[in-house]
Amino acid sequence: MDHFEKVEKLRERASVSYEEAKQALENSNWDILDAMIYLEQSGKVHGPEQSRYTTQAEKVKIEIDEKESKTSFSDNLRRFGRWCQKWLEKGNNNSFCVERDNNEIFRIPVTLLVVFLLFAFWVVVPLMVVGLFFNMRYQFAGPDVRSVDIDLNKAMDSAAEAAENIKNEFGGAAKDEDN
Repeated sequence: MDHFEKVEKLRERASVSYEEAKQALENSNWDILDAMIYLEQSGKVHGPEQSRYTTQAEKVKIEIDEKESKTSFSDNLRRFGRWCQKWLEKGNNNSFCVERDNNEIFRIPVTLLVVFLLFAFWVVVPLMVVGLFFNMRYQFAGPDVRSVDIDLNKAMDSAAEAAENIKNEFGGAAKDEDN
């Protein structure tokens, strides 16, 4: 960089006249940083309000970091939205079936069952338990329930059999009392 370019650069940075920039550079052996310090010491340029200097590259880096944090938050939000969408689709594609005597009474999407359980837990669960004593059977059906289907439906069948056994025990005890 020649002397003219250094003078122009110092003029831009320090907001001083051409003559003041040239004199400062001459007094500091054409070193721009030393010339800036010379201008500060002579009172022609006010120093930074903070006690530390920063470079333009650091400012750019901070702006980039802020953009990356915004991007990562929006990416996380998009990822969470896709996750929710995937589970809603699975819940809507699979269903909860209520049967009695091998006849289907009704079928609702799993998503609706979850909503009922969330907002009416104290009504839904007792109705399901009471239903077991009236020969109701519950099962999950659908394309996405296959791997879970076996264990989950076995558990549902076990609950129905347990209710049947309890009903038979009470029924047997009642017959014994009548005799």
